[in-house]
Amino acid sequence: MRDVKVFDRLFGEGRHAVRVEGHFVHGSAQVGGRPVAVIGTWDAAAVNGDVALAVSRAVLNVVAEDAAASPRPIVFIADTQGQELSRREELLGLNGCFAHVARCVDLARRRGHTTLTLIHGEAVSGGFLAFGMLADRVVALPDAQVRVMDLRAMARVTKIPLERLQTLAVDSPVFAPGADNYSRMGAVHETWPHAAEDWDVRLTAALAAAEAGPRSDERA
Repeated sequence: MRDVKVFDRLFGEGRHAVRVEGHFVHGSAQVGGRPVAVIGTWDAAAVNGDVALAVSRAVLNVVAEDAAASPRPIVFIADTQGQELSRREELLGLNGCFAHVARCVDLARRRGHTTLTLIHGEAVSGGFLAFGMLADRVVALPDAQVRVMDLRAMARVTKIPLERLQTLAVDSPVFAPGADNYSRMGAVHETWPHAAEDWDVRLTAALAAAEAGPRSDERA
């Protein structure tokens, strides 16, 4: 189980009301003295339809609550091992649930909500792509692991020998897992070093950078 004290380090003790319910994170906080909504996944969640719909519902609630007010920034917490790998979830339309999450994030952006993702723990495959990678700015916390597909799984799917993929991963960030490689590709905007203690200060700066950036996603 991840240590929920990470929220105290990010937002400051007593300056947030973030709750963890199973693998779902939601609540409110203060960043730089301003209110933000906090939504995401927790404890290496295998994102199923229920979690995906909980995330999308939370995003829609924020959009509705701020319809007549200044739209709050949304801070996404991404901690997921990817989508739940089960026949049941596939038959129930997990792909449609993920598409719904993406549409909700797009709606929030078009309604003026700045979005910022904090990768805590793991960010893998569809569980990350559906909301975390869609944010205006993506930050990897220390020890964050980012990947779309494990090299062993990639070898099985592509029929390329694992040894060949490992060789390619040395020089090409497209094949290699890790937050640094995703930063090289432009999908992660910043990675925080292990020695960083001023998480609240860095978070305030990251949110300001997200707000100052383009209002459309210009990443490749």
